[in-house]
Formats: sequence, structure tokens, C-alpha cells
Amino acid sequence: MIVEKIMKEDIISLTPTDTIHSAVLIIKEKRIRHIPIVDDNFQLVGLVSDRDIRDAAPSIFRTSEYKNDLQKPLTSIMKTDIITGHPLDFVEEIGAVFCENNISCLPIVKEKKLVGIITGSDLLHSYVELTGVNQPGSQIEIKIPNKAGALYDIALIFKKRNLNILSTLVYPEKTEIDYKILVIRVQTMNPFMVVEDLKKEGYTVLWPSLPGISHD
Repeated sequence: MIVEKIMKEDIISLTPTDTIHSAVLIIKEKRIRHIPIVDDNFQLVGLVSDRDIRDAAPSIFRTSEYKNDLQKPLTSIMKTDIITGHPLDFVEEIGAVFCENNISCLPIVKEKKLVGIITGSDLLHSYVELTGVNQPGSQIEIKIPNKAGALYDIALIFKKRNLNILSTLVYPEKTEIDYKILVIRVQTMNPFMVVEDLKKEGYTVLWPSLPGISHD
């Protein structure tokens, strides 16, 4: 999945000369947490978050003393060292950027112009779709040898049961480098027949596991 499939294109933005007060109003009205700051050519020049606004807004106990603070331009609080993405970036890579840089928003830029924005909530929603957990079905976890063709062999077992696979994920087995954990979400509410098929073929099924029944 690429970024342009999940990014928001209806972008709420402001300019560097807009006031902090205008950003306060937009964040409250639109219930958003980030506002990209663009120039006359819609090129990204800054980013303002709700935290930036809270830090800049005067205390309710000292409003009269600092009442002019909210009339300052956004250039006084906006971040200019901004990490950006491209519409053709892969969502998984963007997820890594979020984690590595501890950010919650990523402006998407194409040919120097702002074309979209992605938040942590957008990423979470896309991961839910990728895993298929938003669709009725069952999850099966299998320990498989880390070799070519392993996924194909597993898929044949599901095909014999005429079961539709909604999603697959593979992650390392922490204690055995020669194995991986394959997580398959399948369109059935009763996975135990295919689980038995997998066991008969010698696979270790980690989930589902009934009490008193060995994985082997």
C-alpha cells in the first residue's frame, strides 16, 4: 500500500503571517492536532501542532498581561525542520519513520508542494485494514521453516479447504532463527479443521490452541 491511498488530501493550512489566535480557532473548530504552514505557492514552510499552541497561549490567570501573544504571527512558533513523505512512499516505511522520529504527523510533499497529510491515526486505521481484523474471520499462527516455498505449501492446505485468506503477516521467531511465525487471517469462524490439516502436515500451530491439546 502506498501513501497516496491513505493520506488526507483535504488539507487545512495557514500561512506564516496568520496569527496564533487563528490557529487556536481552527484547531478547536476542526478538532485537528496539526496545521501545515504554506506560502503563496502552497509550498510547505512550517508546521504547528496543538502542543505548540498550548505552549504559546497565555495562562488563563495572566491573559490580560499577555493578551497580545495570540496576535503574533505563526512564524514565531512554527517548526521549520520538518520530516516529510512522498505520495509514492510505502505505508510500512512511513510507519517506521513515525516510530524512529517519535512524530504523530507527516506532511506529504510532491514537487515541493503540499499534497497531503498523514497522522498516527491514519496509520493505525490502515494497519487494521492490512491485517484484516475489521472483517469477520479467524486468526491462525503457525511456526514455519525459514525457507523458500514455505508460504506456498501452507497456502495449498488452505486451498484444499476452499478457505479465503484475508491477510498474511510474517515475523521472526525470537528463539529459533531457522523459523518464522506466519499469521494468517482466514474467512471462517471455525478454523479447527484446517488447523488439524496443518498439524497432520507436521506444522506447529501456535494459535488457536485448545486447553489440553499440544501444539505438535
